[in-house]
Amino acid sequence: MVLTDTHTHLYYETDPEKRRGLIDRCLQNDVKRLFLPNVDADSVPKVYELTDAYPEMCFPMLGLHPCDVKPGWEEHLEKIKVYHQPGHKIYAIGEIGIDLYWDKTYLEGQIAAFKAQINWAKQLNLPIVIHCRDAFDEVYEVLLSEADDKLRGIFHCFTGTVEYGQKVIDLGFYLGIGGVVTYKNSGLDKVVEQIDLQHIVLETDSPYLTPTPYRGKPNESSYLIYIAQKLADIYNTDVETVADVTTLNSKKIFGV
Repeated sequence: MVLTDTHTHLYYETDPEKRRGLIDRCLQNDVKRLFLPNVDADSVPKVYELTDAYPEMCFPMLGLHPCDVKPGWEEHLEKIKVYHQPGHKIYAIGEIGIDLYWDKTYLEGQIAAFKAQINWAKQLNLPIVIHCRDAFDEVYEVLLSEADDKLRGIFHCFTGTVEYGQKVIDLGFYLGIGGVVTYKNSGLDKVVEQIDLQHIVLETDSPYLTPTPYRGKPNESSYLIYIAQKLADIYNTDVETVADVTTLNSKKIFGV
């Protein structure tokens, strides 16, 4: 069985011994593929340090997180782009998007940065990984304006309605489902059961959004097994089937 965590910040752990423990626990739980998005220019070397150490298991993505989009973001993005060079293959542009939870004052800049990075992804023929918080309408409007046969990827940390999910799927995206689906009162389980597993990938977003039974503690990619088990319960199937389908979906997206 192979489980794929399509979104983890495991590289935040820089202590070699603790990091090795995180990797070992992943393997113990059959979490054998990890996709790592940076968030800014400073985090890129940490991503590559981990992907270079575990090249068969860890795969890098590059992008400028919407919470790091400030006036002068163009220069910041150029610093990130410098890391895309021979010998440093990337598998997606992400995580990118719009976040209006913390700050609504720079929406215009976030939209511009989002569009610029979608363009970058299309130039490289790569998928995008979308961060969307309190901004579905704004994100969806951008996606509609950019929709073509090159626009594809993952709607990371999806927690919306069935209607929202279908809109995203219709544009060629998969829904990233994480720990929130295990929360008793989230309601996400009721949404997911109405969406075919063929449109879903798994993620942890570690160290955030820790699934039950470890909610309240730092998340880690090995906990993906609990998310997979929850989906198996929702779809009335087994974990192996969930792993097979969602890993195949991840391969279709990332090409690896």
